[in-house]
Amino acid sequence: MFRDVSFIFLLLALLAEIIGTVGGFGSSVFFVPIGNFYFDFYTVLGLVSVFHLASNLSKIFLFRKGLNKRLLVSIGIPSVIFVILGGLLTKWVESTFLEIILGVFLVGFSLLFLIKRKLVVPANNKNAVIGGSLSGFSAGLLGTGGAIRGLTMAAFNLEKSIFIATSAFIDFMIDFSRAVVYYNNGYINQKVLIYVPFLVVIGITGTWLGKKILNYIPQDKFRRLSLFFVLIIGTVTIVKIAVDQWL
Repeated sequence: MFRDVSFIFLLLALLAEIIGTVGGFGSSVFFVPIGNFYFDFYTVLGLVSVFHLASNLSKIFLFRKGLNKRLLVSIGIPSVIFVILGGLLTKWVESTFLEIILGVFLVGFSLLFLIKRKLVVPANNKNAVIGGSLSGFSAGLLGTGGAIRGLTMAAFNLEKSIFIATSAFIDFMIDFSRAVVYYNNGYINQKVLIYVPFLVVIGITGTWLGKKILNYIPQDKFRRLSLFFVLIIGTVTIVKIAVDQWL
């Protein structure tokens, strides 16, 4: 069993969870492009869904100081609806095209926040529903949507623990929904299930370490560093696809 497991990949998954927790973007923005270097895109979608189920349960436990029920409804419900739609669409879209969209998304997202450092979304129900829909659809189609949800939730100026707990609960709803869709699509297979026990431990450990780091490093500074990582990963993803297509 262990011979089929890439421990370098697991180490990178742990780093993705730590950075995602501290940076506030969620681990998938790092986990998905990293996973693409080890597995096909559809397998990565299956992996990230089960990985996030574990990490978000641990976030809910570690940051359990309350939930914002208003955002749970206005962001959570459209997120679940659209993550199902995005997950179903992956079955009909060629994986290389999805990887290109992912790379462009990562580069565009990181550049936007590096240039517009004080970008905010007006705090109202309309934007909450739109943000939830976009984040859910992106999570289902590309495997990552937490950054969009984070931008939407940031507008409501929540206390940090409430922000993380609410985001994690919404993410858990998203991951449970897309895990069902991905399973029906055949993305959660034996190759994915081998990694499940490792990813459960990594999800809990990475979240715990990320919470500890948050006590010592200002999130704004780490957030900027995280964005540079996202930019690099997005650029490498696009170059990798270009090279693979050229060769």
